[in-house]
Amino acid sequence: MAREKILVVEDEEDILNLVDYNLRQGGFQVIRAVDGETALALARQKPPDLIILDLMLPGMDGTEVCKTLKQEGATRRIPIIILSAKGEEMDRVIGLELGAADYVTKPFSPRELILRVKAVLQRGLPEEENEIPIQVSDLTINIAEHQVYVKGKPIELTHTEFKLLAYLLKNRGRVQDRESLLAHVWGYDSVVYGRTVDTHIRRLRAKIDPLGEFIETIRGVGYRFKE
Repeated sequence: MAREKILVVEDEEDILNLVDYNLRQGGFQVIRAVDGETALALARQKPPDLIILDLMLPGMDGTEVCKTLKQEGATRRIPIIILSAKGEEMDRVIGLELGAADYVTKPFSPRELILRVKAVLQRGLPEEENEIPIQVSDLTINIAEHQVYVKGKPIELTHTEFKLLAYLLKNRGRVQDRESLLAHVWGYDSVVYGRTVDTHIRRLRAKIDPLGEFIETIRGVGYRFKE
């Protein structure tokens, strides 16, 4: 009996058929889209349990599709695995910045892709709806609504910046090393992505200025949000 429903967004028919076949063999339900507009319509109508998304699509590209899904309340919590021929580190970083749960490069192993799908689904989703807003000084973060305010003014953060700030606030007063931040915010290997933590911290400090000083650098260790 079919289990979770997976939306596969891919314009190359051979790859679409390959992913479709292997997912069905793995016991999943599959719905298909060959362009970004169709993918958004399907995700909005009946949100799937997970989306496998190609970046190079006709019309609206995968980057814009991912960004739109993560901005809309009904779809922002759907985990996304990007499947792309773009395999450079910066491409992966951009994918994670947009809120993707994982990034798989082409050519790929169908077996590995299915294992990654299962791993992402097993992580589960945070119970954000039950979380009350957190306020420290003039900074307020409403996790359920995905909103951040500084002195009452809304601040626009990327999906990853929001997750990073939320994690630091939930653990305020405690030092978080880079490996811990990577594991909880990015979910990726620190050997590949360690330096991206520092870049995101700098951007986050600038965006929540003048409260950026609340994020302390603990030399040789990591970062801490002051009590």
